[in-house]
Amino acid sequence: MEFPLAHAIASHLQVVARTGSTNADLRAQAESAEDRPHLSTLITRDQTAGRGRLDRTWVAPSGTALAVSVLLRTIPVDPAARGWIPLAAGLAMSEAVAAQLPGRDVAVKWPNDVLVEGRKICGILAEATGDAVVVGAGVNTTMTVEQLPVPTATSFAALGVDVDEDRLLASYLETLDDRLSALIAAGDAVSSGLHAAVTARCTTLGRPVRVSMPAGRILEGVATAIDAEGRLLVESDGVEHAISAGDVVHVRAAGS
Repeated sequence: MEFPLAHAIASHLQVVARTGSTNADLRAQAESAEDRPHLSTLITRDQTAGRGRLDRTWVAPSGTALAVSVLLRTIPVDPAARGWIPLAAGLAMSEAVAAQLPGRDVAVKWPNDVLVEGRKICGILAEATGDAVVVGAGVNTTMTVEQLPVPTATSFAALGVDVDEDRLLASYLETLDDRLSALIAAGDAVSSGLHAAVTARCTTLGRPVRVSMPAGRILEGVATAIDAEGRLLVESDGVEHAISAGDVVHVRAAGS
């Protein structure tokens, strides 16, 4: 059996050789199949039409990345608490990645990109489907340095590590489910400890950032904190702005 550790955690795990988008496939399954319970998981190593945040395309050479989509049916009732699901996924994946990269600096770029020593190894996209949420993650596994799409990307192979995909996936699923269960039980991210955990792992905080807002506006300032609703707080010209959506770029400080 492939992915035996993950099989023991996922309620339903399907591995496909090739597909356009694991998120699109799992959303369709969730709507049409009654046997897709909470923590149903779909995996491929060859995704041809993946999407990232802001409708960006996400395509990797066949066999070089692991695309994972997870169906979450047990989620908070409060819409404000549901906004923490993508951040919880980023935190869970960062911890799964860090477990296989001892000594490396593994962090989360708000809201949920996973970075290793400042370079992106995983992107995450959460999408609502009815009363559930599908969370997709793309992890660069065996991608060589030459195959990396941009200089700011990395992979396990580029770091000289032969990743254990099964252990990575099992850790991700278990931690994500545990974080969501705690969030539901507590009712909010602060009481559940999720806020503190994400804050501790978030490398965006304290940095100069440039935020491209959905309406085309550009905001430049310093990321100071994550608020109780999961929004990034950016101070610009003495005014604090709460960012709930936008493309955040870490900007090098002058002289660095």
